Amino acid sequence: MTALVPERVEERLRERFPGLSPRRQTGPAVRDLTFYVPGDRIAEVCAFLRDDPEFDFAMLSWLGGVDHLPRDPRFEVVYSLLSLSRNARLHLKVQVSDQNTRVPTVTGVWPTANWHEREAFDFYGIEFTGHPDLTRILLPEDWVGWPLRKDSPLGYEEVAFTHNTPHRAKPTPELKKLAPKKVKLRAQ
Repeated sequence: MTALVPERVEERLRERFPGLSPRRQTGPAVRDLTFYVPGDRIAEVCAFLRDDPEFDFAMLSWLGGVDHLPRDPRFEVVYSLLSLSRNARLHLKVQVSDQNTRVPTVTGVWPTANWHEREAFDFYGIEFTGHPDLTRILLPEDWVGWPLRKDSPLGYEEVAFTHNTPHRAKPTPELKKLAPKKVKLRAQ
């Protein structure tokens, strides 16, 4: 079994999809082989990578969204593929604009994408067209907004301290600071 060569993956993708222009992600922080592919071709590319015996990416290990505000395109959908027979990983990324947050579903390729896509929809508002049940999975149905978007309001409750809660009783000066107990360990 030979190692997965990035140039070979790119070559095979260009052979199989003549109009496709996969762009390889490079840089010091990129550990695994990563390609950007057009969103409208993601299901076809995934099916090819799963079915081609040279690659055999039979498993979608995870799928998630990324918000790169203020960059345009703002969102990315990341597909992490695993080939158990070749002991190889491959990441596919689809860039999604803020105006059109739709990407075709890959549930027909990997049924496990159902839950992953629902989570990305739940947290980022990315819609997966053709999904069999695109509903919220972790948040309540009546939740408004997308909590992992960088422009989402925080909506937290401020922690109560003596300086921001005037009705709170202040500690008395007689209280002494507690010192840590000396503990004797069995090994000593």
